[in-house]
Amino acid sequence: MTTAAETGQTPLEYYLSLAYPFEAAADKDGGWVVTFPDLPGCMTQADSMDELADMAEDARRAWIESAYEDGDVIPLPSYPPAYSGKFNARLPKSLHQQVAEAAEREGVSLNQYVTAVLAGAVGYGQPSM
Repeated sequence: MTTAAETGQTPLEYYLSLAYPFEAAADKDGGWVVTFPDLPGCMTQADSMDELADMAEDARRAWIESAYEDGDVIPLPSYPPAYSGKFNARLPKSLHQQVAEAAEREGVSLNQYVTAVLAGAVGYGQPSM
């Protein structure tokens, strides 16, 4: 028997140890339907919320084991990007001066002013100053 290390294949245990996000939706006929966006066709049903986690884990494990045995590509889990709320921007000195002076005229910090202007530009509510 050839091992995963000998073939260069990632071990099955690696994929089984990954946390894959799943979606649970209430079924109109009762119970729950669980799908895994990163594992095509991987889904299950649960009769109650109490069963949901165990049923989801069983489906995830079975999908990964089956794909591994068939030699299929097993995608890695994806997660929505996390935004820190911070970013750096380089401005021409003259623009920096104009923005800083506008913030001073409005009586707010440079950060508050830039946040309000950006929010207005992308339609994120009406900035109030």
